[in-house]
Amino acid sequence: MQDCLWPARILILNDLANGEGRLILLNKSDIGRSEVHKALGELFQGKRIFVLQINARIGAGMKAVTGVVNEACKEKIERDRRRGIKNRPIRAMIVGIPNVGKSTFINSYAGKACTKTGNKPGVTKGKQWIKLNKNVELLDTPGILWPKFEDQAVGQKLAISGSIKDDILNITELAMKLADYMSKNYPGTMASRYGIEESDDSVKVLANIAIAKCCLMKGGEPNIDKAASMLIDDFRSLRLGKVTLEQPPQSEEE
Repeated sequence: MQDCLWPARILILNDLANGEGRLILLNKSDIGRSEVHKALGELFQGKRIFVLQINARIGAGMKAVTGVVNEACKEKIERDRRRGIKNRPIRAMIVGIPNVGKSTFINSYAGKACTKTGNKPGVTKGKQWIKLNKNVELLDTPGILWPKFEDQAVGQKLAISGSIKDDILNITELAMKLADYMSKNYPGTMASRYGIEESDDSVKVLANIAIAKCCLMKGGEPNIDKAASMLIDDFRSLRLGKVTLEQPPQSEEE
């Protein structure tokens, strides 16, 4: 998933974690901006929050997971050792927004198909304990979202990245937001992809895409809705290149 929803939201889990170590897995890291990943890791240094870049689908970074898990839980492991408890598996819970590859990560880490996967939100329906190996047991949970977004931009970024079901969204409005963002933050990207002239008018951008890709209605009018779906699909499929929807905050106050 293109990077979005950074540290301020992740820290919502602070109270739930109750001081335990946490590991943030930046899955699908091949489609995100490496400089943002690095900034995120630096932001959490010293907070008992570990950050690891992986791509569970192809196995990239997976060999490092166990070592980082042990490092995150070393205080608990040491407490067990002092009590004479040895080789007790670490029990962890995986939490995240929908469609970020949680099930793919579990299957890759376990080396077998433990959970159902799919390129859409809402595939995992319930909780289940999974024994990944002799050292780690994982509580798999369905993807979670806030019941209400105080900042509508957060919901829009989630929707654009595919973490909210498309059938309850207005794809054309989302594509207009994405077109605006791309024009401001990644100028030239859409021009290169579609052979169009970019504009600060998102409707005009979608019309230009429709014309360039022959998405026309009767009478030759550009099919804005079809162009909108194309833009969103190209973004999610990495055909627009590596795009970051949100930057880490520059300070803890942010």
